[in-house]
Amino acid sequence: QVQLVESGGGLVQAGGSLRLSCAASGRTFSIYTMGWFRQAPGKEREFVANIRLSGGIIYYGDSVKGRFTISNDNAKNMIYLSMSSLKPEDTAVYYCAATFSPEITTTPLTYDYWGQGTQVTVSS
Repeated sequence: QVQLVESGGGLVQAGGSLRLSCAASGRTFSIYTMGWFRQAPGKEREFVANIRLSGGIIYYGDSVKGRFTISNDNAKNMIYLSMSSLKPEDTAVYYCAATFSPEITTTPLTYDYWGQGTQVTVSS
């Protein structure tokens, strides 16, 4: 089992920045990939970014490329999402996810573990 706990969400004005953190515990040695997804009210869960913990392969969703940066600290079992140039349409609950699968994917169903989510609200 893996436990994931997100932090760092909040209210920010458009154009501002936030940094989300996700702490993993438990069977962390089995995790291949961790990622961030988001879900706005009435919408499907959307892929934001992911990172292969060994080797550092990274993917971003089209809507956040150039504005968001995912990073990790394997020694601390943490991943981060640095968000800049935030827009009102970035408003959502942001979820941290982890998968034991060696295949790096952007599909929520392929992730085995999820955090409880942290709210990000961007005001115009």
